[in-house]
Amino acid sequence: MSKPRLGKGVVVGRNVRFGRHVTVWNYVVIGDNVMIGDGTVVGSFCDIGKDVVIGKHCNVQAHVTISNGCKLGDNVFVAPNTSLLNDKYPKSELIAPVTVHDNAVIGGGATLLPGVVIGAKAVVGGGSVVTKDVPAEKVVTGVPAREVMKLKDYESKREGFLKQSRRVK
Repeated sequence: MSKPRLGKGVVVGRNVRFGRHVTVWNYVVIGDNVMIGDGTVVGSFCDIGKDVVIGKHCNVQAHVTISNGCKLGDNVFVAPNTSLLNDKYPKSELIAPVTVHDNAVIGGGATLLPGVVIGAKAVVGGGSVVTKDVPAEKVVTGVPAREVMKLKDYESKREGFLKQSRRVK
């Protein structure tokens, strides 16, 4: 494992393994037995619990909480102020960590309740509360989060937005 680039005030627990080219910004707490994959960036003021696995080339932005035992696949994007929870009946010893599969996008301020699974290439809209599993390539939003479109529709809307934004400049 490699030596990460660490910002100011980072607390690293025991047996934490960093891949190559990992950056952890300021005032982040990383619990024991965590694995952070190659090329991942963790923003400031994050709380990463123990026994967490974060895959390669993930972008975990500022003020994110990833509770004990949660797993993120490769190329996962987690926007600011998001919480991945693990305890249905706090405080218990029976945790149910969240799993986020490869290439998923989690919008800002989203809350993923204990035990949910986010499928590969799924998108969770900002501010959503995810109470149930999200299938691969589906887009969900709302409180509680519900499917609003397929990934293909989301990508088409995203591309149109990007084209329009380029024209405005």
